Amino acid sequence: MSKILDGRIALVTGASRGIGAASAEWLAEHGAHVVAVARTVGGLEDLDDRIKAKGGQATLAPIDLTDDDAIAHLCRSIYDRWGKADIWVHAAIHASPLTPAPHYQLKDLEADIGTNIRGLARLIAMVEPLIAPSDAPQAVFFDDDWEEKYGGAYGMSKAAQRALVQCWQAETAKHGPKVHLLRPEPMPTATRARFYPGENRDALTHPSVEAERLLRRLFA
Repeated sequence: MSKILDGRIALVTGASRGIGAASAEWLAEHGAHVVAVARTVGGLEDLDDRIKAKGGQATLAPIDLTDDDAIAHLCRSIYDRWGKADIWVHAAIHASPLTPAPHYQLKDLEADIGTNIRGLARLIAMVEPLIAPSDAPQAVFFDDDWEEKYGGAYGMSKAAQRALVQCWQAETAKHGPKVHLLRPEPMPTATRARFYPGENRDALTHPSVEAERLLRRLFA
């Protein structure tokens, strides 16, 4: 039986856990061939096992998303194999330790900026030509607000991400690709656990539930 994403190529960056992994599983379950990208090899292999168990297909790419040469090579490899990608889902994020604003360590600040701002900007530049040839190119990003104390570097980098994605969204509104900025409900992710230690995680929404809710709205 055909599936809604049969024949589609979906690039998922930040695919080893959380909403990224859940999105990769959802896309594969609905027929897309998923190119799953993350630094964590074990997480990608676990994802691959889950995708295959449901009859899906994935290609794993264990690379650092701040490595421009690696990303360029990945995009070229996808182009050489399939000629394009159709869907890009970006879920990679770096969250530095909670710290009062006057005491941020330079290395932590640079890590937030490197992944969440510079890394995303470079990804957009390299992935856009890859999805542009699709007859229905789509790029998906996830957003959250952060106004709690001690997380200023994370909040700053997320605000910059939001501004960049919204600008691209406005620039492509007429001619594509379709750019989506989605807001998941609070989820029991490793990143959230760093911000809310001791929180009752039973009250949070599982990433698979959010992937189903958000992605079905776009692709079904």
